[in-house]
Amino acid sequence: MKSLTVSFIIMLGLFVILSKHCSGSCTDADCWLPKPSVGHLEAINDTQSLVVSWPVKPSGLVGNIYEVEVSRTEEHHVIYRTNVSVSSGESPEHTWRWISDVPLECADHSVRIRNIYNRSVVSPWSNYSTNPGVKAKEEAKIFPFERMLREGSTVIFCCVPPAGVNIKSMKFRGIEQSLFSIGGRVKAITVKNLTIPNVHIKHLLLSCTETTGDTRHSLNFVSFPPQKPRNISCVTLDMATVHCTWDSGEEREPDYRNKQIYTLHIDSIKDPVNCTQSSCSFPAVPRLQKYNISVVVKNMLGEERQSYSFNISERVFPVVEKVRVNTGVTNATVFWSLQANLTQMNLLCQVSTAPPNTTELRCNSLTGLCKIKVEDLLPNTKYSVKVSCSVSGRLWGEWTPPSSFMTLPLVSLDLWRRIQQLSVSHIRRVTLLWKPHIFGTAATVTIQSYKVQLSQEGQIRTESVEGGENRTEVSVGPGRCDITVQAVLHSGSSVPAHITIPPINYTENIPIQKRLSSNESGGLYLQWNEQNTVTTTTTTCSYTVEWCILGNAVPCSLQWIKVPEGDQALLLPAKNFKAGCRYTFKIYGCTESGYKLLETHTGYSQELQSVPSAVLVEPIFTTSSSVTLEWRYNEDDPALPAFITGYLVTVQEAQSGLFNISVSNPRVKSVTVEDLHQNQEYICSVSALTTWGPGPSASITIRTRTNYILHLVQILTPLFLLLGCGALFWSQRKLVLNRLKELFAYPVGMSIKHPEFDSFLSETDQKLQSQKPEECLSCDIEIVNIRPPVHETTVAHTSVPTETQAARHSPPREQLQETYIPQSAVLPSDAQQQTGITNKSYLYIKLDKKDTLCDSESSFEHSECSQESCEVIYGYIANDTV
Repeated sequence: MKSLTVSFIIMLGLFVILSKHCSGSCTDADCWLPKPSVGHLEAINDTQSLVVSWPVKPSGLVGNIYEVEVSRTEEHHVIYRTNVSVSSGESPEHTWRWISDVPLECADHSVRIRNIYNRSVVSPWSNYSTNPGVKAKEEAKIFPFERMLREGSTVIFCCVPPAGVNIKSMKFRGIEQSLFSIGGRVKAITVKNLTIPNVHIKHLLLSCTETTGDTRHSLNFVSFPPQKPRNISCVTLDMATVHCTWDSGEEREPDYRNKQIYTLHIDSIKDPVNCTQSSCSFPAVPRLQKYNISVVVKNMLGEERQSYSFNISERVFPVVEKVRVNTGVTNATVFWSLQANLTQMNLLCQVSTAPPNTTELRCNSLTGLCKIKVEDLLPNTKYSVKVSCSVSGRLWGEWTPPSSFMTLPLVSLDLWRRIQQLSVSHIRRVTLLWKPHIFGTAATVTIQSYKVQLSQEGQIRTESVEGGENRTEVSVGPGRCDITVQAVLHSGSSVPAHITIPPINYTENIPIQKRLSSNESGGLYLQWNEQNTVTTTTTTCSYTVEWCILGNAVPCSLQWIKVPEGDQALLLPAKNFKAGCRYTFKIYGCTESGYKLLETHTGYSQELQSVPSAVLVEPIFTTSSSVTLEWRYNEDDPALPAFITGYLVTVQEAQSGLFNISVSNPRVKSVTVEDLHQNQEYICSVSALTTWGPGPSASITIRTRTNYILHLVQILTPLFLLLGCGALFWSQRKLVLNRLKELFAYPVGMSIKHPEFDSFLSETDQKLQSQKPEECLSCDIEIVNIRPPVHETTVAHTSVPTETQAARHSPPREQLQETYIPQSAVLPSDAQQQTGITNKSYLYIKLDKKDTLCDSESSFEHSECSQESCEVIYGYIANDTV
């Protein structure tokens, strides 16, 4: 029994040990992992990929990790090693993919794996699973060969030689490249950043030269990978078909060897939908609102996918068709329908007219026909209309092509009248004038006729005027008459014009007369006072200004213009008026009883200077000191090219200047010119004045009369004066004679010979002539040199020369009279001397040639007497000779 128990325990221990090895559940100290195996190895040469798969057994181990090793060539040079985490229970087999930088055909590529547990327990390596490289037999082979390569990638090209042959060189696009070895005799080159050739066939030429001299060539192609679709948008026009569009990316030149295939995948539909490059359409799935779609694009270099979700009820894109317009004068009714009946889906539509005007409305018509009335249009104007609709305002459909239409014409009349009182009592002739105004910009509207209706004293009569006329004459009685004129059109409408003819006993105030001033622009500015319209009646409508197109010429072609109520000014441009033509403007105010004349304005758009000359009236009345001129001139003549502001009278004497007289009143046509000389010829002229100045003058020559009374007075006046003086001094005749004798006789005691007296008078006259400052040819001067005393250290500039000093430097002369005072001029002195200048000229002359001013002791250095002789002249007249 005891031995049986021991045997049972031993058997249980062996079972536990065997269970550990079988289940793989172990600890770090006693765990043992079985050797794994590579189940499958697949080589995809086009993508240079190795796909490795191995079985994964269910295990209690947490976090299975496999180390994968990739080696190249028969010598198994390791080129890549990585750890792969595998979760047990997901799949009985795990697949791993590796992409080689070297074409798989260039050398053998082997893969082996091993299991790692808890980073410390490692299973043995599996056996190698090898993908053999290509073995060249008769000639060298180049890889990749005729493969589609990705633009911008880095590619390794290899050349595999046959047995016993080596590679000498490799060229890419004709350029030799650097070689490196890939095991054995296989050589390779690296080309970076591949570009697409600018040729029709996008190929790359590669050549390989053997040591034997043979060269092999290979062609490959370069293209671009697919681009991910962007901005996917889907809409439906009728809830039956969905149309999706997207941006396919940068526009590239199509490559027929690398075509891109577009497909659209819908989650609820198994089969994909084939699409074009940028759009795709598919039927809507019944009762499906939420759509999840994917757009997939593939080519030889890869695949791109973009997903998009939308609600079909929010992506309705209504399409409008069959737009129709019924037109009126100022409105139009627009009708339209849709391709699909969407009125039950809260349909909103916009109607836009050009010129711009957009209106939005809801269309809930059960028939699917929508309409709207567009208001505030201009008559007789061409418009275009377009319509766009939306469901709930989310997505607006495209605008329809513009539909053109024209509103009906509208004609109004500008009506005026001219009233003429006939010789027959109480009968007036009224001339009605009108100007049709056609609104809008379309072609001219044809007016068939005009309907004229007169209402006076309860009687109404109607007349018809042809459409080509714009005036008519009617006769009215003495009472008030209301007149209506309306245009008759083939289509459209017209606005009737009204005017009232006041009764014959309607009195008007005397209109205000005004004269207009012309301006540089040539226009006419009219302004009137508002209070002039308020009399016994009140102004209720506008003003009317009338004038003749040809001015005051006969016959008058009447023109008029209406001014709105509240305006009391009107500027008429110069282009409607002729310069130098006088115009008379009558301003009427509208009242309840009709129009009444308020003011009359007369003026020129531009005054001219060429006015006619005046006509002088002869004979001319003259006196010895005046002349009276009269002339004729019609300053109110409407044919004058300017207003006459006055006259200019000019009087010119034959031997002297002229003087002008202005007459400011143009109605004064005479003037008397005073203060003329007797018996003198004068030229008198008269010219009319305008704002430009005087016009042409009318001239006449006259002679003033002789004043004989003035001559007689001039002769008799001195005679009477002489006789009066003689009578006055007759009693004192002796005293007068004695005085005359004293004046004309020689002084007593003097004996002057006639020759000496004549000589004296002559010399004295010469001396007196020399005293005139403006004729002073020479002066007699005395130069006095004044030396300061030895004891003085300074010299006063205002010192007067002493008598001794003056006598020392002056020539001897006779004693002067006490009444004589020499005129001295003191010159500024320096530190050593002073010089004085004294006038020594007298009436009595004494000449001494021996004495000169050129004394050797004189210090007047600036004198010119150093080279010439100078002389001093002295003279006087005794007191008893005076």
